[in-house]
Amino acid sequence: MEQSDKRYIINVFAKEDYHCFACSPSNPIGLRLRFYEEGAYVKTEWNPEKEYEGYPGAIHGGIQATLLDEVGAWTLYIKARTSGVTSRLNVKYKKTLSSKQTLVKAEAKIIEIKRNLCFMEACLLNEEGEVCTEAEMVYFMFSHDEAVAKGWYPARYEDFFEEIGK
Repeated sequence: MEQSDKRYIINVFAKEDYHCFACSPSNPIGLRLRFYEEGAYVKTEWNPEKEYEGYPGAIHGGIQATLLDEVGAWTLYIKARTSGVTSRLNVKYKKTLSSKQTLVKAEAKIIEIKRNLCFMEACLLNEEGEVCTEAEMVYFMFSHDEAVAKGWYPARYEDFFEEIGK
């Protein structure tokens, strides 16, 4: 895959009773994130709203951490081809992330996998492309078979992507 190629990811979990705050398309108070793969990264774009502020004009730090954690989880699905849970999330808030902008980008990539631990880096960028928030993350990975058996990963990796011609 060339660096400029984007592959949009299908939310295979978005069924009738799916309410993930970060990525459910039907959660009325959620972030409704949609993801895509680009090179070594999994990315998402989000339009901030005043409802997600801490101080006036600034996106709440907890929402920022949620964005980072969720892009990390989707990076685990796509790049490590399994699911898992967050073990560690170390966030550095470097610059105010304004709620008055029209677009926030989040991206994550895997740095290393050791046994059942996946080490990642992620960041949030404002609409000017400046890094506002960074994170170092560690995820505990389930075995592929366990993730599929629990319904936390699809039986087929290909289900994350639309077939050509659809």
